[in-house]
Amino acid sequence: MKRAERLHALSEMLRRSGSRGRTAGRLAAEFEVSVRTIKRDLAALAGSGPPVWSRPGPGGGYGLAAHASLPPVSLSSAQAVALLAAVAAASDAPYSDLATAAIRKIVDVLDPQTQARAEALARRVWVDAPPAPSRATRSALEQAMADQRVVRIRYTANDAATTIREVEPMMFASTAGRWYLVGWCRLRGAIRWFTADRIDRATVTATPCQGHSIDEIGTPPPNARPTIVF
Repeated sequence: MKRAERLHALSEMLRRSGSRGRTAGRLAAEFEVSVRTIKRDLAALAGSGPPVWSRPGPGGGYGLAAHASLPPVSLSSAQAVALLAAVAAASDAPYSDLATAAIRKIVDVLDPQTQARAEALARRVWVDAPPAPSRATRSALEQAMADQRVVRIRYTANDAATTIREVEPMMFASTAGRWYLVGWCRLRGAIRWFTADRIDRATVTATPCQGHSIDEIGTPPPNARPTIVF
């Protein structure tokens, strides 16, 4: 069994064991590997996302925190390539790096035959991706949005004037092929749309946002929709 397959199977075994957990020795026996290898796998599993708990002493073992994992997911090769293409085509989108990492996790646990078909199909899909903002700037904007904290940005407007703004992030929006940070600008005392690729520096502050609602932005156009799908 390949390591990626073993990690997926290990995750599922821990999920099914619930609060009882499994000892490292029992897991090693199940997968016919050494205890040392299982402990390395458990460390890798914990580092990849699912919260792995450990309980020392008699009756102890390892398990997954409640609601920490998904049931097995089965994708066709076309579905896998659709996910890859969508993320590749939107490399400048907020959280695209996290989306890429998530898709890689999914693809890594597909069965080898589906992986091979997906790889062959993916070679037939080319993407001329738009340039992404600097990783540091984008990370700061994403963190500020997720944590709802004021972000300090250096912004260059259409007239080439550069200003330092403190902004309460309210939403990311994409229109006409460009991404915008929409937020309450403390300098102007109003909602402003900041073109993402004109923000060349961003720092998350410790100041919480004051609770401006996305309803204040107004009614979205008919062809606009949120990314939520559930």
